[in-house]
Amino acid sequence: MEEIISYPVFKGLQKPLEFMGIRGKFIYYAAGTFLLGFIGFLVFNILMGFFAGAIALVAIAGTGIVLIFIKQKLGLHAKQRYKGIVHYTGLFEY
Repeated sequence: MEEIISYPVFKGLQKPLEFMGIRGKFIYYAAGTFLLGFIGFLVFNILMGFFAGAIALVAIAGTGIVLIFIKQKLGLHAKQRYKGIVHYTGLFEY
C-alpha cells in the first residue's frame, strides 16, 4: 500500500486583508479613489495646467481617503438594518 504524505497548510488567521491601515473592501475603494484622482489630474492638467491638476489630485485623493477612514472606523455600526419582523417558514421541513 502507498503511504499518503500530507503537508500542513497555513490558512491564515482568518483576518481581513490589510494594507497601510486600510482593511478589506476599503482597499478596492482606495484603489478606485486614486485612479479617479489620477484621471482628475490628467483632465485638469490638460485643461488648466499642471498646478490645477496637482490640486485636483490632492483634493480628490485626500477627500476619498478621509471618507474611507471614517467609514472604516464606523465599522458594523454603519450598516443599515431591517427593523421589521422577519418570519422564516419551512426551515425544518425535509
